[in-house]
Amino acid sequence: MTNILSPTDPDLSHVGPRDKAEILAQALPYIRKFHGKTLVIKYGGNAMTDPALQADFAEDVVLLKLVGMNPVVVHGGGPQIEAALNRLGKKGHFIQGMRVTDEETMEVVEWVLAGQVQQDIVGLINQAGGKAVGLTGRDGGLIRAQKLKMLDKDDVSKEHDIGYVGDIVGIDPSVVKALQDDAFIPVISPIGFGEHNESYNINADVVAGKLAIVLKAEKLVLLTNTPGVLNKAGELLTDLSAREIDDLFADGTISGGMLPKIEGALDAAKSGVNSVHIIDGRVPHAMLLEILTDQAYGTMIRSH
Repeated sequence: MTNILSPTDPDLSHVGPRDKAEILAQALPYIRKFHGKTLVIKYGGNAMTDPALQADFAEDVVLLKLVGMNPVVVHGGGPQIEAALNRLGKKGHFIQGMRVTDEETMEVVEWVLAGQVQQDIVGLINQAGGKAVGLTGRDGGLIRAQKLKMLDKDDVSKEHDIGYVGDIVGIDPSVVKALQDDAFIPVISPIGFGEHNESYNINADVVAGKLAIVLKAEKLVLLTNTPGVLNKAGELLTDLSAREIDDLFADGTISGGMLPKIEGALDAAKSGVNSVHIIDGRVPHAMLLEILTDQAYGTMIRSH
């Protein structure tokens, strides 16, 4: 059968009934294989800011839930935080791909992520026919954190102070499991709490990776603004092992905002998550194409 589903042309009006049935039949082995399994999905980038892609994402999550999988969504919000800080006249500042977060910035981060972004996603999933519930790291004691100690990547004796940016101390997934068992779709903001009840901004890719490990997820899916991991010639690397990734770190192919993403992915792959996928969130229904077909729409990371 020819590939009648073009990622750039998601219009299915030209697809005949028999071909539609064929597409559904092709998804069946994957539906069977992943039935009852947990999928942790990091939602960020363009997929989050383009209204058509937002609707596609919500439909994908609801469909995965309806066919018996357990999607858990962890969301980012970089562009939304940046826009809110700009309105307040504050300039975002990054060190080694991480946002420097003073007390005022932390307040903005908290109301943008937990107030605006999370509730938008919950609403979209509910509108698509799902039952989403928004959580932060405080709910059910989900994410305990401490201040992140960031060492300079070139001089490990030097430490950067990046403010209220957190390092995960522990994750208690009981609230997520309780929701999953009751047909709900958890939507988690990457905010942790410290021993004095202070809030910490935690990189969403790191939260998604750790959550996937603790939930013993079958898959970790990271939606990004790139086709996946690219080599220096700009070509997509569809299948990578842990050792190959170490080489890409060493020669500088992976840098900037991709660093925490890949580190979280690698950690998950080495800690029992069967597969980690970094996929292009700009492709309509990229998540379904990655999970329910044998077509690669990004980079898959294996533990060895």
